[in-house]
Amino acid sequence: MPTLAERLVEAETAYHSLMTGTLARVYVDQNGERVEYVAANASKLQGYIRDLKQQIADQATGCQTYNGPLRPFFL
Repeated sequence: MPTLAERLVEAETAYHSLMTGTLARVYVDQNGERVEYVAANASKLQGYIRDLKQQIADQATGCQTYNGPLRPFFL
C-alpha cells in the first residue's frame, strides 16, 4: 500500500499531466471498468492533494486539525 507521500506525488503528477494535456483521458482496466479524466475533475484532484498534504502535516505534528466551522463555546 503506498504511503501518503507516494500518493501525494502520484496525485500531483496526475494533476500536472491533466493541466498540460499529456494525461490519457480514458483508462479501461482489465475488469472493463472505465475511468475518465477531464478538466472538470481538476478541482476534485486539487481537493484530494490538499487533503493528502493535511494528512501528512497531521502525521508530522502528531495532532489532527479540524477543518469544520468554528463553534463558540461559552462558560
